[in-house]
Amino acid sequence: MASLLQGSCSSTRPAIHSLGVSSDGDTSRSISFSSQLNNLSFKSLEKRFHVQRLRMGTLVRAESISKQVEVDISLSPRVNSVKPSKTIAMTDLATALVQAGVPVIRLAAGEPDFDTPTVVAEAGINAIREGYTRYTPNAGTLELRTAICHKLKEENGLTYTPDQILVSNGAKQSALQAVLAVCSPGDEVIIPAPFYVSYPEMARLADATPVILPTLISNNFLLDPEALKSTISEKSRVLILCSPSNPTGSVYPKKLLEEIADIVAKHPRLLVICDEIYEHIIYSPAIHTSFASLPGMWERTFTVNGFSKAFAMTGWRLGYLAGPKHFVAACGKIQSQATSGACSISQKAGVAALGLGYRGGEAVAKMVKEFEERRDFLVESFRELGGVKISEPQGAFYLFLDFSSYYGAEAEGYGIIKDSESLCKYLLDKAQVRFSDFSDDFS
Repeated sequence: MASLLQGSCSSTRPAIHSLGVSSDGDTSRSISFSSQLNNLSFKSLEKRFHVQRLRMGTLVRAESISKQVEVDISLSPRVNSVKPSKTIAMTDLATALVQAGVPVIRLAAGEPDFDTPTVVAEAGINAIREGYTRYTPNAGTLELRTAICHKLKEENGLTYTPDQILVSNGAKQSALQAVLAVCSPGDEVIIPAPFYVSYPEMARLADATPVILPTLISNNFLLDPEALKSTISEKSRVLILCSPSNPTGSVYPKKLLEEIADIVAKHPRLLVICDEIYEHIIYSPAIHTSFASLPGMWERTFTVNGFSKAFAMTGWRLGYLAGPKHFVAACGKIQSQATSGACSISQKAGVAALGLGYRGGEAVAKMVKEFEERRDFLVESFRELGGVKISEPQGAFYLFLDFSSYYGAEAEGYGIIKDSESLCKYLLDKAQVRFSDFSDDFS
């Protein structure tokens, strides 16, 4: 279960709600929270949603019968293969509680709780005032792609030209298009676990097979090169790396990346998608290394990045992909038939963000400092809580917490805590704290 290092709507420091643990560290006791839901609970909301769905279904059937028309409501096998997001489901329920007047501390959505830096926001406002509201080139404005090339050269040691950059509506779109561009039915996409919940579904949308490669908390959830060796097959097409990691906050040291690169180099079909969206949110002494900067990796690496995390621009929907022209052009072809170019206003704001200075300048440094203080506070607090395992994150703004010692415990007024999903529901119901359930990240 992951917890964001972000504040609630009423406080800049996250509230810690501890599970009931006896003084001798016995974690088999019952768990209890005082409830302030005023007779409105998670279970009642679930029931309400279920009733609404039944009513909608009844209306559809009634209309069909009255018209004597049977509609084929089947979905494509590709869509049916995609799993719904538990994170989104929990978000919807938390939102319903908020709308009902219940204060919920949100510690799950992957976004900073800071405002977009003023200079960046003003650039977007000025773009609107100056009429910069029309379509842009599919790949993004030359101004922004040139600025991205400069950033990659100065900060990452990577050399690209503007035609090797594709600006999209967020890093998620960039990663998805990369998978769609290079995977064929039956190909395998290797994904170290724990992982960002969308990675396996991206593979499934491309009719590829996600191959989950477990990691260990004792190794800070970093990929074991020997395990990678034994996993690669003739069907292996893509390896997805995320550093700093969502959801663990682990940062891959350069030496480990070099070992992984040596293995990748032995397999001509194997490409790498490196998600570097959290690169600026990193805590000393950890250092970020771009995988494409390693010998022989530029030619086979898609570097995915964006503006959402470091610059607190989640709602602006702006990301980008850098890579060899042949692959980037293929991704651009997909984008041209899907969304076309990213928002013109956001692109102007993106140029301003990259103009803040090296690694985002003071504006980003201030946010990172606050994230680090929150991390230190939470790590210390959870380490005092019996039965909780934790790997201290070196980047991003998450804590990946192992509460498995509480599974099987009975929570007062709720029932048995069976797994991470039921624990999340219990915390939302009784403590009004919304966490993310990443139990499937190990499947």
